[in-house]
Amino acid sequence: MALLPILVHPDERLHQVAKPVAAVDERIRKLAADMAETMYEARGIGLAATQVNIQERIIVIDLSEEHDSLLVLINPVITHKDGQTTYEEGCLSVPGVYDTVTRAESVRVEFLDLAGDKQALETDGLLAICIQHEIDHLDGKLFVEYLSPMKQTRIRTKMKKRKKEMKQAA
Repeated sequence: MALLPILVHPDERLHQVAKPVAAVDERIRKLAADMAETMYEARGIGLAATQVNIQERIIVIDLSEEHDSLLVLINPVITHKDGQTTYEEGCLSVPGVYDTVTRAESVRVEFLDLAGDKQALETDGLLAICIQHEIDHLDGKLFVEYLSPMKQTRIRTKMKKRKKEMKQAA
């Protein structure tokens, strides 16, 4: 397994729309394992392939403290949303920024698993929020785009300043 570099906002590659996975094969299984390792190392609970500059529709999620409940969703599609909830979200591609976002309270998602078999999952709470957040990444959208234009500008400025400081420190 290998750690993958995570793209950081305002990197334009984060706005690319990922293409469906044509076939679930060993390459995809290795990519999912590398994404999971990267997510765990970065102390995240979800990661989309677009965040590691791979434009394919794959997400990994693990909400467990023990890192023993990995969920891999290939070509995920939300087929039903219900209710509304708000939650303070963060993102590995927007480090250090947290803000409240309104999303559906529960979702039904259809996807392929690592064996290439079609699955469906109905869920709510944090898992539903995480699935919506990660699918947004596959569609080229960041959680900060749900915020006011003023907050978006402030965050973009903060991320550019952080990038500049990291380059100077290197």
